[in-house]
Amino acid sequence: QVQLAESGGGLVQPGGSLRLSCVVSGSGFSSYAMVWYRQAPGKERELVAVIGSGGTLLYDDSVKGRFTISRDNAKNTLYLEMNSLKPEDTAVYYCNIGYYSDWSKYSYWGQGTQVTVSS
Repeated sequence: QVQLAESGGGLVQPGGSLRLSCVVSGSGFSSYAMVWYRQAPGKERELVAVIGSGGTLLYDDSVKGRFTISRDNAKNTLYLEMNSLKPEDTAVYYCNIGYYSDWSKYSYWGQGTQVTVSS
């Protein structure tokens, strides 16, 4: 069974930066699109960024120009570089395999990593 292990979250001041990582166990990583979702308290999980198997990128408007999604297929690892962080970026961030715009389509989630943006 594929496992997802997110890390890199923490407490950061507004305007700061963080780099999230997601290590994926199992084979075939390079063949799949990968996504980052986030869920803020009291809100639905929302799609943040997508990277296709060929490198195509897609971002939610709220993070365009501030966040960068990337992948290292040799390490089975997905990244999310987050700059100019805002309090509204506070959420638990999750990665997943394959691209669905509806989070309920995914059958498995990792534990996520908490990002808190506060002064």
